[in-house]
Amino acid sequence: MIDYITENWLEIVGTLIGIIYLWQEVKASIWLWLTGIVMPAIYTVVFFQNGLYADFGIQVYYIIAAVYGFLLWKFGKKNQNGNELRIVHTTASQAVVLCAITAVLFLPIYWILTRYTDSNVPFFDSLTTAMSIVALWMLAKKHVEQWFAWIIIDALSSGLYFYKEIYFTAVLYAVYTVVAVYGYKKWDLMEKTQYIDNGNNDNI
Repeated sequence: MIDYITENWLEIVGTLIGIIYLWQEVKASIWLWLTGIVMPAIYTVVFFQNGLYADFGIQVYYIIAAVYGFLLWKFGKKNQNGNELRIVHTTASQAVVLCAITAVLFLPIYWILTRYTDSNVPFFDSLTTAMSIVALWMLAKKHVEQWFAWIIIDALSSGLYFYKEIYFTAVLYAVYTVVAVYGYKKWDLMEKTQYIDNGNNDNI
């Protein structure tokens, strides 16, 4: 155990930061975006070392998206009362579009992994990566249903990381899966109780 901790100290640090990130996300704290810059920077190394090339690549996207998310939450569109970007529910038409985008993203990622890398988990690596790209955008736009996407992503990722023997991260994502259920309930309540105007949902 001591040897594993010594050899995988960077993964452990990433796991601890990931716990902080999850707490901030549930609270809808703007500081999650700053944590969301540090954590993927660490996991670029962890995932590359373990042959999870799509997960490695998406960490770069996470860093860019974290900057976008912070700026959007801090300086983004306000409602007519001057309140901050509000939490919203995803409409049925939006959900269809987002699912289609996920499928479109999945295909080229899967093709690249199977053709140009030695990945032995190209399907699930590609699927979780494609879903994560869309889910992170939903988080930036404060969609309650981003939690549904994360439940699926986190459950698949936990199994994937156990398979790849990235144990601390696997446990972290198992915790993510459970907490994502609470996160959905929390955000749903916040959406109902927040002070909003009577305008239409135009966050997308």
